[in-house]
Amino acid sequence: MVAETKLYHALSVSPSASQEEIKKAYRKAALKHHPDKNKDNPSAGEKFKEVSQAYEILSDPEKRKAYDQYGLDFLLRGGGEAPSGGGGGMPGGGFGMPSGFGGIPGMGGGGTRSFHFSTGGGPGGGAGGFSFSNPENTFADFIKQGGAGMGDDDDIFALFNGGGGSRGGSGGRSKFRESGGARRRAPTPEVTTVEKPLPLSLEELFNGVHKKMKIKRKTYDDGSGKRKVEDKILDMDILPGYKAGTKIKFKGVGDQEEGGTQDLHFIVQEKPHDIFKREDDNLRMYVDLDLKEALTGWTRTIPTIDGKKFTLSKGGPTGPGFTETYPHQGMPNSKKSKQRGDMIVEVRVKFPTSLTLAQKTHLKEIL
Repeated sequence: MVAETKLYHALSVSPSASQEEIKKAYRKAALKHHPDKNKDNPSAGEKFKEVSQAYEILSDPEKRKAYDQYGLDFLLRGGGEAPSGGGGGMPGGGFGMPSGFGGIPGMGGGGTRSFHFSTGGGPGGGAGGFSFSNPENTFADFIKQGGAGMGDDDDIFALFNGGGGSRGGSGGRSKFRESGGARRRAPTPEVTTVEKPLPLSLEELFNGVHKKMKIKRKTYDDGSGKRKVEDKILDMDILPGYKAGTKIKFKGVGDQEEGGTQDLHFIVQEKPHDIFKREDDNLRMYVDLDLKEALTGWTRTIPTIDGKKFTLSKGGPTGPGFTETYPHQGMPNSKKSKQRGDMIVEVRVKFPTSLTLAQKTHLKEIL
């Protein structure tokens, strides 16, 4: 028999629920009531806080044992006379902010373990007072500790960008310790790197270009700790000769998350060109000839990437795959500014799909 069941009711589980059942119930409730999914429903935030606080106590075996034996009010008050009624909330939502918690009967002295919580500045808090975590932090810690892998709901990743992060401002994470050894917190995750494509034309890669990119980044308000979205302008210089796959790196300009702010890498992509195909620093273009031109001769005007023109003539015959190379008319080398690749002109011959008997006879007589 437990002293009270309000925390179990918050998660819609029985007092005999296993830790796995409590985790699954919290995951379901937190996703349902998360403020980011209920922007038009202010009461969802209070419900989210309530289930997060319930999970914070029930997911910890020591806290759950104390709650089952003495109830929530008794735990938050920090001992003393047993409460005459059920545990009640306090202003501020959830299950209330606690006062000083010095110890629970039967758990201190005599060689048994005692446990304390760092003070969070609750009303009337005394030495060793307890403070609930920020519910956003509780949820983020839950995800990092494997909560994202308990179901197939992709919303969990959309809410926290693949793992979430701690919130700045008030309501920091409580630090639990036991006399006899500190419980280690999960290590702070490394700041992630986000990669975004940067499509550029061949002319931009030939000449170089200055780009201004407007991005949206998620941060936390210093005062309230709430999530906000802000615009940021990034300036970047594309050097002549950059190749596809070149990374332009910005440190600490992306979304704010636990451990720091995301790095952002723009990866150069080459847009298809109407005339040229890039091959490292060389440029290749094609000249299409019909069979008559290939056999008897032809003339073409050949453009270059920087606007020059050359005249290319052959008296024939010209076979398929014939190439003419124009040295130093290709792309610049980004590391050696005075060095350029070549331009290669390749011939493709279009053969007729059918011939009449008279044409075949005539060709046999000529060839």
